[in-house]
Amino acid sequence: MAYNLKEAVQKPNRMTSGHRMCAGCGAPVVVNAVLRGLKEEDHAVIGSATGCLEVSTFIYPYTAWRDSFIHSAFENAGATIAGTEAAYKAMKRKGKLPEDKHTKFIAFGGDGGTYDIGLQSLSGAMERGHDMVYVCYDNGAYMNTGIQRSSATPRFADTTTSPAGKVIPGKQQKRKDLTEVMAGHHLPYVAQTAAVGNFKDITEKAEKAIYTEGPCFMNVLAPCPRGWRYNTEDLMQINKLAVETCYWPLYEIIDGRYVVNYKPKNKLPVEEFLRPQGRFKHLFKEGNEWMIEELQREVDERWERLLKLEELTNQ
Repeated sequence: MAYNLKEAVQKPNRMTSGHRMCAGCGAPVVVNAVLRGLKEEDHAVIGSATGCLEVSTFIYPYTAWRDSFIHSAFENAGATIAGTEAAYKAMKRKGKLPEDKHTKFIAFGGDGGTYDIGLQSLSGAMERGHDMVYVCYDNGAYMNTGIQRSSATPRFADTTTSPAGKVIPGKQQKRKDLTEVMAGHHLPYVAQTAAVGNFKDITEKAEKAIYTEGPCFMNVLAPCPRGWRYNTEDLMQINKLAVETCYWPLYEIIDGRYVVNYKPKNKLPVEEFLRPQGRFKHLFKEGNEWMIEELQREVDERWERLLKLEELTNQ
């Protein structure tokens, strides 16, 4: 679609206000931006793994969702929506649903329920070829249960299970690149995005994912004010810094072809993204400069690799 901000914001939110998400949380912004990719006349079945999004938007008998909603266990959002899509197709074949009814199947999961506990379920659903979209809202830790580290947590981040101390300065492992893991499933469409600017990137990619036949995956940055420890009003600035430093590049993979959607003219040093976050405050103490240098090296290597993949797959 040709993105029109005025038309996009005039669409009614398919997740209503009145939910219990924290002020400054990235997840509800991500959800509404993704669901704006749906045509207004289409119906959606939305699944959510256990997590912040689920507990804050659906407490029976109350719901913030205008579409059909299924809460699944922490580990099986991918399987739940895949099974629902399969049942829908079977009912269509048997004539039990009207032919003019168009339903889309979308799963949401945090990084704990996607990168880690739900990875087996997600991988199976993607490999089997279900016509569905899985959206990971990546907030970089198990936020709902107390800010424990996940495989999406950046190196050196301070969490309750990777505390920054004198001997061990935060998480010691590098962040898993789940977008590339999904690319290895040879899906028709994979995207990495964030809620930046006028939401053009995220909503256009959502529409592509929703209306591309087959299994599609979106990895979306969703900052958490409690876990990342930034001022709630700084949500959009945190997103912008993640993109401008190339910590979180905006790109898509269309039938194996890489397209980098944004290349900063003046790539900012990664410390600009780290500095506003309390989880990285120990990096700015005297003698800890080496950790910022290590993170910068990691960001630069991943960015250069991405640019090479774009060049190679577009020859």
